[in-house]
Order: sequence, then structure tokens, then C-alpha cells
Amino acid sequence: MEEYTKSKLNRVKRGNKRAVYNIDEINSILDAGFIGYVSYIFEGNAIAIPMAYGRTNDKIYLHGSTGNRMLLSLLEQKSASMTVTHLDALILARSGFHHSVNYRSATLFGTVKKVDDPKEKEMALKCVMDFMMNDRWEYVREMNEKEFNQTLVIEITIQTASAKVRNVGVNDEPEDESLPIWAGIIPIKQIAEMPVPDEKMDKNIEIPNHVLEYYEKHK
Repeated sequence: MEEYTKSKLNRVKRGNKRAVYNIDEINSILDAGFIGYVSYIFEGNAIAIPMAYGRTNDKIYLHGSTGNRMLLSLLEQKSASMTVTHLDALILARSGFHHSVNYRSATLFGTVKKVDDPKEKEMALKCVMDFMMNDRWEYVREMNEKEFNQTLVIEITIQTASAKVRNVGVNDEPEDESLPIWAGIIPIKQIAEMPVPDEKMDKNIEIPNHVLEYYEKHK
């Protein structure tokens, strides 16, 4: 199994027994969502912002307006870091000290470039939309020239990454296990509810299959 090389940048220090460097496992964490927290420096200030993203192989795509200060800052810095986290459970222990959560969290580091080629840019935008909902790009109106030109797309090539995963239960002190205190796990998951049509839409338009398929998969 191919892994990212461990370095000072990506090495997990605290809780390193939960560290993951396997590329396929990290990609599975990235592919399980479509929102990542992107860090950047703007006028000497550290800022992190949630962003929709798409992934193709070792490429992450982000988009925004041509004046987006985050994207422009990343292009100036020529590097980026992004974290994707999924909360899977609350861990309620007998002591406050041992309360925790189960999670899957991946942090990646990469180089940044602007996507200028029109075909590559369209592919990147499709990637981001289809990461949110598979096949959605095929059902929407095409971007017009003005919209296309006002959209800035950047490509992050993943150079290295690491992840931390906790998927175990309560870890109390042995002497606390007999205490008359409830302890256990509350599983957490994000679900989709039944799609709600836009009130301005023609009432005769049926919910398309790709939307229903998303609902059935995530309900």
C-alpha cells in the first residue's frame, strides 16, 4: 500500500497511534465529503475558511470569484493546506478527562496554480459540482461567458498528507469502570431528507433520478 513519506510537515505527533499515511485511505476520507477547511495568510493574519472542493487523483480544485482574497492569497503563496473532518460519534466516558469523539480527519499540503485552460477549467468546475452530487453537472444550465470569466479556479497538487482516525469506544481508567455512571457511544451521521422543490419551479417538473438516488443513498 502506497503511503505519503513522513516529514516534519505531515507527521502526526499527538496520538500518533491513530495516524494514517496510506494514500488510498486518505483519499477515501476526502471523497466522503465535499467541504474542506482551507488555511491561508492575508495581510499577516491566519484565516481558515470552509470551501467546497472536488478531487481527481492528486488534484484538489477550488473555485470562487476572480476577486476572492483567499484564492488570490494561495496563488501568491503558491502553497496550500486543507483539512477535511467527519464526526462519527460522541464518546461519553465516566470522567470528563476521557470524553472524546470518533472521527476521520485528513490534512493535505500541496502546491497551487491557477487553472487557465478553458477545457481544464470546465472540467475542474464539473469536478467540484459532481463531488457535491454525482451527475449534477449534466442537469444544470451551462455557464455563460460572463459567469465563466468571473470564476477563478485553482488547482492544488497534493505533495503530502496525513490523517488521524479514531474508531474505538470508551477508554476510561480501570478504577472508574465500576462507577455508577452511564458511559457509551452516540453515533453521529449526516443525512439527507426528502428533496423540497423550489416554489418558483413549474409544478410539473419531477424530481430527477440523480437527486432521488442521492436522497436514497444518504437518507
